[in-house]
Amino acid sequence: MSTQATVTLRGKPMQLGGNEVSVGDKAPDSTLITIDSQPKRLSEFSGKIRILSAVPSLDTSVCDAETRRFNELASELGDDVEIITVSMDLPPAQKRWCGAAGVDRVTLLSDHKDASFGKNYGVLIPDIRLLARCVFVVDKDDVVRYKQLVPEIGQEPDYEDVLNAVKALL
Repeated sequence: MSTQATVTLRGKPMQLGGNEVSVGDKAPDSTLITIDSQPKRLSEFSGKIRILSAVPSLDTSVCDAETRRFNELASELGDDVEIITVSMDLPPAQKRWCGAAGVDRVTLLSDHKDASFGKNYGVLIPDIRLLARCVFVVDKDDVVRYKQLVPEIGQEPDYEDVLNAVKALL
């Protein structure tokens, strides 16, 4: 069940756990929790192109900046694209953050309950029970078409690369 992938946190190697997902794989389903504390399955977003942005915690500057940037990009991408940010933050904390940050075009989902997203996508860091910074692009047929595992957790993803992957599917 465990992958051999690692990322770094301030230069320190961190082992990832779960089932590694690769481009071309069927996107695994996971049940997450909405900001209103309701269960939500990723499969409920089928039929749309999805950007799945896994972040360690919205209360950090890089995760904050990344989610705000994806919120800005959402208006450029239109209604065929759903942007979902997944973190281990508790739903009330995500809701509070959204209100304070003015984020209204990104769906925030919490993986705190059972880490199913982290395990199913191979981005769980078991030692600290956080998600690695990773962006997946999933097509309308639930196939992973792009993956960007950011090697150093403290760095933002390459947004242009993500946008190019999405635009290729539109």
